[in-house]
Amino acid sequence: MTSRTDRPLITATDRVTAADWREAARKAAEALVEVGAADTGYPDACVRVVEKNGPYIVLTKGLALVHARPEEGGLAVGVGVTRLAEPVAFGHPDNDPVDLLLAFCTPDPDAHVGTLAGLARSLSGGLADRLRAASDEDDLAGVLKEAVPDD
Repeated sequence: MTSRTDRPLITATDRVTAADWREAARKAAEALVEVGAADTGYPDACVRVVEKNGPYIVLTKGLALVHARPEEGGLAVGVGVTRLAEPVAFGHPDNDPVDLLLAFCTPDPDAHVGTLAGLARSLSGGLADRLRAASDEDDLAGVLKEAVPDD
């Protein structure tokens, strides 16, 4: 299996409905499956991360970083944004409810660390606010493409 690490696969979904955090996380990760960045088991692996470790993926007010380990289904570097129609609670004491989910996957640990570092830089530079201000799905994808490094 060949992995594509040269250019991240970007996806965006808007006004997504989810009954709870599990459904929200699965839907965010399913977008990565749809673009070929992750295999079909990846969404459930992302849910298991939170079930096992708690809501640490809720990094800041209203934003969760949905992911699992590369060996749990990462086929390529993929980053997606999912904006929910209605926020859901993950159980985080300070940063609930979540309305934005950034999902990512990578095929190997080195790409995983690099992608995570790039997202962290973008988030500290106001990415969440720019995503919330996006007018539609195409605008969401454009904002995310600008924020994710092409390496």
